[in-house]
Amino acid sequence: MGIKSKIIKEIQKKPRSLRELKAKLGNDKKVVRALEELTARGRLTQHAGMYAIPDARAAQAEECEIVKVAEKFGFARPVAGGPDLFIPGRALRGALPGDTVLAARSRHPRDADSPEGEVLAVLKEQNRFTGTVVQVDGGRLALAPDVCPACLLPIKKSADGGARAGEKAAVELIERGERHDEHRAGVSMRFGSAEEARHCVKALLYAAGLSRHFPQSVKEEAKRIPAAITEEELAGRRDFRALPVFTIDAAETKDMDDAVSVERTPAGYRLGVHIADVSHYVRPGSALDAEALARGTSVYYADSVIPMLPRALSNGICSLNEGEDRLTFSCLLELDEDGHATNAAFARSVIRSRVKGVYSEINALWNGGASEAVRARYAAVEPELALMYELYGKLAALRAQRGAMEIESGEAKLTLDEEGRCVDVQRRARGDAERMIEEFMLLANTAAASLARRRGIPFVYRVHEEPKPERIEALKTMLAAAGVELRCAGAVPTAKELAALLNQTRGTGLERMVHTGVLRSMAKAKYEPLPKGHFGLALSDYAHFTSPIRRYPDLAIHRILAELCAGAQAGALRGKYEAFAAEASQQSSLCEVRAMQVERDAEACYKAEFMRRFIGDAADNVWEGVISSVTSFGAYVELPNTVEGLVRAAALSEHPLTLTEDCALYDAQTGRSWRIGDSLRVRAAAVNVACGQVDFVPAD
Repeated sequence: MGIKSKIIKEIQKKPRSLRELKAKLGNDKKVVRALEELTARGRLTQHAGMYAIPDARAAQAEECEIVKVAEKFGFARPVAGGPDLFIPGRALRGALPGDTVLAARSRHPRDADSPEGEVLAVLKEQNRFTGTVVQVDGGRLALAPDVCPACLLPIKKSADGGARAGEKAAVELIERGERHDEHRAGVSMRFGSAEEARHCVKALLYAAGLSRHFPQSVKEEAKRIPAAITEEELAGRRDFRALPVFTIDAAETKDMDDAVSVERTPAGYRLGVHIADVSHYVRPGSALDAEALARGTSVYYADSVIPMLPRALSNGICSLNEGEDRLTFSCLLELDEDGHATNAAFARSVIRSRVKGVYSEINALWNGGASEAVRARYAAVEPELALMYELYGKLAALRAQRGAMEIESGEAKLTLDEEGRCVDVQRRARGDAERMIEEFMLLANTAAASLARRRGIPFVYRVHEEPKPERIEALKTMLAAAGVELRCAGAVPTAKELAALLNQTRGTGLERMVHTGVLRSMAKAKYEPLPKGHFGLALSDYAHFTSPIRRYPDLAIHRILAELCAGAQAGALRGKYEAFAAEASQQSSLCEVRAMQVERDAEACYKAEFMRRFIGDAADNVWEGVISSVTSFGAYVELPNTVEGLVRAAALSEHPLTLTEDCALYDAQTGRSWRIGDSLRVRAAAVNVACGQVDFVPAD
């Protein structure tokens, strides 16, 4: 914190004399100079030897976090809650995103209802930034931070670390000034060219505090875990090694934490969902557990993963590899002929997977496109696959009756070459095998949450609350402008009513707009220690039980359920795990948000890198896309391969365009309009790999 900020923080508590300030901050000439400058600028007043903040501002000062900084303005979010404050550039006083500041509220000169503010002091500094190194006047270097590219941070020549313009780098602020161009930064890390997605992703991971490398204590603890399972570990476990149990995952998956089995019973079906018993190896109080909680989740992007657990566990002893004995935690579900779950039991167990099933191969088996070699690989589980497919059909029908929503998110599959460059982007296909495993996992997750709620034990629930009425009103307005009606009986539609809307537009030009609009109207799913149900899945009980290798909440509830299965009483479990469940819920929710942001930004960088090869007049640089959203400055177009880019308003028309009802751009002079859901042929015109941005122009 700079000396001026320290002075204002002290004076904000109460007026201070020079002697008091020197006693607090040190008998330094800097204190005197700073006081003189602050007084001259009107930020402090002096009377009878006492320094104070002017009354009007001091009365409305509040603690805020800077959430956005652009070229000439910024926004501060009050810590106590309430709308963001608009901060004019002159009043930012060099504050940067992530800074905690003391801000004085004032009335907007043009809009009395729009809160405006002024930064009085930076209370807590965010001094680490990643971005792109650029050359400014006089050949000097500066960093254009990823969080605010317009706030160029000058780099001290003596601390540039050999960085060059065009590189991705991380810097730390060495000196703080009153304006952004008065800051001075030093380069702490260089990642490589900002034109290559792999280097940009390294910067994303660094900024998020994510690393593939584990602390030495964690690696040593993982190494000490024996690879072989002992007789002592098998004691008291259900032995399912004689059952035809097997995994079904994507071909590239190496951390397989779920396997399935199925049997016909007189009443219907017995489904086994067998999950890696990670809690057996990751014990409370261990270095492994502390690191897993800190990471919260594995992070997946392109062909890479930042694992939650060391590979010795995630790809080794915990992964349900084909032909190897593995310790598991099994959910055994009894279902009737219609697919309704009638009973569920949990038990620690041991399995041996018969085959590593692959989604694409099983889909080919079911649609008649499998080769002889593929059919031979699955011969040992052929009857079980047929029975699973039969059960899946009934579960899918029940899901539709229940009204669970299926939002098309447009997941992409990226292909990288040997040098890590993106050479292909395709929309990831989901077949019956993927949907079947999802249904089986939903059953186990629901059973775990239902048991915990009924027994009153501490737990980590997956919660998705119903949307707020004001968000639904905004959704209805947008849909009406596009000619779509949302039919619902109440102020807030049921999941079933929203599911009907999604199905109505699925496969049409309006699919992206409607599905994205519904998604944005939803509350964010999160982890909580109290059961509140899952609105989107139309389930009253839900938790995450099936992926303890990849998610900490699953590991946490395994630990609690294992003790319940061993005979622990609810009261004892509450005393032991109540605080733990609350901590795991909060930490896991934070880590999930961080992971999703990194995964989204990394994917955007790779997509931009892929599209760069098409720039120019090449014959293959013509794409048929759909307008996915519109803004005052242009229209976003999504290609069939999921790449999205901006067609700027100036490229659409030489006339000014009007944004109408947030769903169309209208040219009043020609009568032409560009509406969400319309098809548009485009060419790739420019990309910014570092920012993950693609610019299109009309092809016609």
